[in-house]
Amino acid sequence: MHRLFIAMRPPQSVRAQLLGIMGGVEGARWQEDDQLHLTLRYIGEVDRRTAEDIAASLGSLHHAPVEIALRGVGHFTRRGITDVLWVGVTSHEVVRLLHKKVDHALVRVGLPPESRAYLPHITIARFGKRVGDVGGFIAAHGGLTSVPFAMDWLGLFESHIGHSGSRYELVERYVLS
Repeated sequence: MHRLFIAMRPPQSVRAQLLGIMGGVEGARWQEDDQLHLTLRYIGEVDRRTAEDIAASLGSLHHAPVEIALRGVGHFTRRGITDVLWVGVTSHEVVRLLHKKVDHALVRVGLPPESRAYLPHITIARFGKRVGDVGGFIAAHGGLTSVPFAMDWLGLFESHIGHSGSRYELVERYVLS
């Protein structure tokens, strides 16, 4: 089985900016440089044949490069407890359109459509049971912005879970044009 997702990686300068704000929250498992991405669609576990069909379907996707910028920070909760810190991005509608195109490509190969609301973001930290003062972090970094940057490719990634967290492997890269 292959645990897959589709995402875009920000340029190195943007990842460096994100890495520069990480720290200061007890219990946070901060993302490493090679984990920073903007998810377009989580797929989950699929067999080899389905993974090949997904890769082929994404090859026929057409979309212009996306220009976005970082904008603010926030968090997601599960059962009232913070489990993710994220950095938001601008140009939601452009990213949502690309998300919909990706979703349609996956539906064509037999996957169910995305059922969750889509909020474009870059995860910067995950939490277990211990969560420190995320409010202080959000107050300190809530005004985070960046210069606009182009995202001109998307990737099909495989997630490998290990003792030290997830490791992401780029399976296939698709140029946006």
